[in-house]
Amino acid sequence: MSLHQGNDQLGVATAQRTVRIERLLPGPVERVWDYITDSEKRGKWLAKGPMADHAGGPVELTFQHSQLSSEPTPEKYRKYEGTKNTGTVLRCEPPTFLSFTWSGESEPSEVSFELQAVGPDTLLTVTHSRLSSRGGMVSVASGWHTHLSVLIAQLNGTKPAIFWSKMEQLEGEYDRALPQ
Repeated sequence: MSLHQGNDQLGVATAQRTVRIERLLPGPVERVWDYITDSEKRGKWLAKGPMADHAGGPVELTFQHSQLSSEPTPEKYRKYEGTKNTGTVLRCEPPTFLSFTWSGESEPSEVSFELQAVGPDTLLTVTHSRLSSRGGMVSVASGWHTHLSVLIAQLNGTKPAIFWSKMEQLEGEYDRALPQ
């Protein structure tokens, strides 16, 4: 049973090999859009790298997890430090929708960001689809959940103290929560 509520709820499987996570983020849609598309701002919660602003353009994400919190990286996660993920923008409709391919598995998966104004805040829906396996779903859901926690902290002007211990806890929770 999960203790996550509100803005830390577990994501859900919405279709076969598809995970969706929603978060209510502080600030207007344009501010959140910048944190998704601007390399420097994105690097504070996910990964730096160039991202085209049109369909067919390239995406390159370089992960520097050690810069996201003050927690040291455990041995089992060190292989992810400095990894690069490349893809192609599939759809870009500033400032409300972005989707691109995501390398890293045998076949590229797809990630999309939908942004919707809710009063002064933004509802962000992250959907990651075409995942190759259930294990991939657990890993991706845990990763997005953890990275979105860092985004919330950044938008609130703070830096999280932990990253990997949250990720590790979430892997167990998603393993129990997602369908077999």
